[in-house]
Amino acid sequence: MKYYQHSMNFDHPLTFTPLFMERVWGGRCLETKLGKALPAGVPIGESWELVDREEAQSIVDHGELAGTSLHTLWKNHREAVFGKGFPESERFPLLAKILDAQDTLSVQVHPPAWLAARLKGEPKTEMWYLLDATPDASVFAGFKSGTTRESFERVLAEGRAAELLHRISVREGDAIFIPSGRCHAIGAGCLIVELQQNSDTTYRVFDWNRVGLDGKPRALHIAESLQSMDFEDIEPGLAAPVGELITGCEFFRNDRWELKQPRRDTGDSFAIFTVLSGVVSCGGRPFRAGQFFLLPAAAKHHELVPIDGTAQVLRTSIPN
Repeated sequence: MKYYQHSMNFDHPLTFTPLFMERVWGGRCLETKLGKALPAGVPIGESWELVDREEAQSIVDHGELAGTSLHTLWKNHREAVFGKGFPESERFPLLAKILDAQDTLSVQVHPPAWLAARLKGEPKTEMWYLLDATPDASVFAGFKSGTTRESFERVLAEGRAAELLHRISVREGDAIFIPSGRCHAIGAGCLIVELQQNSDTTYRVFDWNRVGLDGKPRALHIAESLQSMDFEDIEPGLAAPVGELITGCEFFRNDRWELKQPRRDTGDSFAIFTVLSGVVSCGGRPFRAGQFFLLPAAAKHHELVPIDGTAQVLRTSIPN
């Protein structure tokens, strides 16, 4: 495979065709605020920007590599695109999305690593970054002080689960870390960049007593949820940035760059950049708010250049 690897040119930013997901709680903000061309007439809740899964696959949409899947890049061109030193895995280990919550999402949890296989699921730790938020927007994370499993099960059975959830007001620029096991929900009015482990396992424990797109109550996973939840997770706070670092863990690191002049990424492995505000040029291509690009390890000499003043980007990497 070596000769093939060097016959392809990875010396430029890579962009992928977004995959749009219809959701009962979605809307049209991905189109009206971020300029994405959505399918007409349906509520779109998620834009999957980078994904390597059997049921959903990102495809390069520009240049000589157009039509190449993220999976092919990960399996066949690991070093040139992503760099050295990453653990062997069948699929690219991150999933990047934008979520448009016009209505509040279900109360849910992702199983912790020690339990996920037993429940036939995948663990999922994630991070939310608020691209935009209405004045009254909030998220739910963890439990109110004094909550126990027993008290939560009691209010859950009575359709009042929200009473024991910890609610946090949010605004543009806020971020929150959601480890596996943390009970959580995104409130209405949030436009969120989500970076997460490559997993699609979600256990819904409470859906606000509403019905789905088909007019029927959506499936709940109460037994799995209660097993997965960390009932000692009491009133967590928003991420507290340290310099440029917004959130970091063993699975991903997210830094916010304020660009006032051209800047080169000095790391020796790939990075995913999400434009948060302004316009950024890289490799001769302009990128606007809500656009993602992957800068390969072989393309790190390209600078990120703010166009018309300042711009902000989120830089996502995998610690290795």
